[in-house]
Amino acid sequence: MAKKFDSLNKLREKIATSSHGYRSSTETFASIDVEKVAKDLDLVEAAQENGRNNRPPSSAKSIDAFERTVVELIRDEQKSAHQIVEDNLQLFSERMAGLDFDEKFGLIRQANEASVTDFKGEVSVGLDELHDKRRILHTAEVEYEDFRKRNRLVRAARVSSGFTLYMKFAIIVLLLIIETILNGSFLAGGSDEGLVGGFTLALTFSVMNIGGALLFSMFLATHLVHRNWLFKLVGLLGASAYAAYAVGINLGLAHYRDISLRPGFEGDIGTATMQSLTSTPFQLDSVNSWLLFGLGFMFSIIAFIDGTYIRDPYQGYGGVRKRLDRDRQDYISRKDDLIDTLCGIRDDHNAKVEEVVGNLSKSQREYRAIVEHRARILSLFATHQDQLERAGNTLLKRYRAENTKARETAPPKYFESQWKMDRIQPRKPGDAEWGEKELSEGIRSAQDELRAQMKLISKECESGIEQYRALDNIHPDKLHG
Repeated sequence: MAKKFDSLNKLREKIATSSHGYRSSTETFASIDVEKVAKDLDLVEAAQENGRNNRPPSSAKSIDAFERTVVELIRDEQKSAHQIVEDNLQLFSERMAGLDFDEKFGLIRQANEASVTDFKGEVSVGLDELHDKRRILHTAEVEYEDFRKRNRLVRAARVSSGFTLYMKFAIIVLLLIIETILNGSFLAGGSDEGLVGGFTLALTFSVMNIGGALLFSMFLATHLVHRNWLFKLVGLLGASAYAAYAVGINLGLAHYRDISLRPGFEGDIGTATMQSLTSTPFQLDSVNSWLLFGLGFMFSIIAFIDGTYIRDPYQGYGGVRKRLDRDRQDYISRKDDLIDTLCGIRDDHNAKVEEVVGNLSKSQREYRAIVEHRARILSLFATHQDQLERAGNTLLKRYRAENTKARETAPPKYFESQWKMDRIQPRKPGDAEWGEKELSEGIRSAQDELRAQMKLISKECESGIEQYRALDNIHPDKLHG
């Protein structure tokens, strides 16, 4: 599958990215410094000047211009604080909207449904592939059993591979090297080119001797064990031809040595060797020539025997067994890979679900922090409005006291009353917000669904593995149970 558990990945990204870097502020609204405000407004001087001029008049019903200045200053502070509250409330609303539990719960339900479908799809793809490989293996098993039955074979096929095959070829190479060295030492004395010529000739004879033995043993002599009499005849002829070849080539080499060492010989050594070999094949001049013949023939026999074990001596038996072993290994390896893949997908899915479960709890804690901080800001704003009202009345009381001292007429009656500041009510949270109890239940339910989903995926994984293994029941392996 190009992309597994797409819905779960979207859910995981949604919950992981909804967390933000918001940090609750510990700052409160700044209190008004009454003394500083009074000094900045020249409160005492203004009160005394207005008092000397009997302003406001005794009959006044509303505050004068200076008192309005004080009131407006307090209200400006109130509006500034309210703007801070609204900015914070807007930030809280955006953060809550980012948490969006409604969407998350919907994505969880969607992911739960899609994940099972995705996993079943993965199992189905693997099952189709494995079914084809099992059918190929079954064909190889039928071919193998049919070959054994037709040829009445009971023993197991000899199949050389790996280290065993390496050792068999190593023996051949070792024989070539040893025979070349030994032949070269025997032939060097009679060669016009000395040691180099002797070893060149020795290598040529060694390749012909060892190589010929291998060819005869692997492609002709092994037919001796065949059930078919025609093949047996071919094998017999091949074995006989090999015996004649091995004796002939090694006798030829021995005669070559004899002739090359004869004093005063100046003719064609090749022609002379052939004439000597055909006229007196078993008449040699020296013991060393017989020793050369014996060593060569012994090496040829060893190569011949080794060649019969490079592959099964029964023609074709090793081939069908190799194909069977190859197809079986291919099937088993692919089945193991597919099972590992299913387990890996399951583990990846469950790890992502665990992450989602943890992030849901984190989102709930974040939601609580937002609600608590919002309540704290609203509480601080209400307290700040009370402080602003007290500060305003303190400034007005001081102004009226100084004004009364400087007056010649009675002060207005409203001087005795307290100023009441109209409270600003911040906007209330929306009705769509989750309640603490409702949210806790929703998150707990979502986490339970996710954990149940993990169990379901694990069950589907086990089911998929059983389906893979069930193919062996459809085509049972007669050789391995």
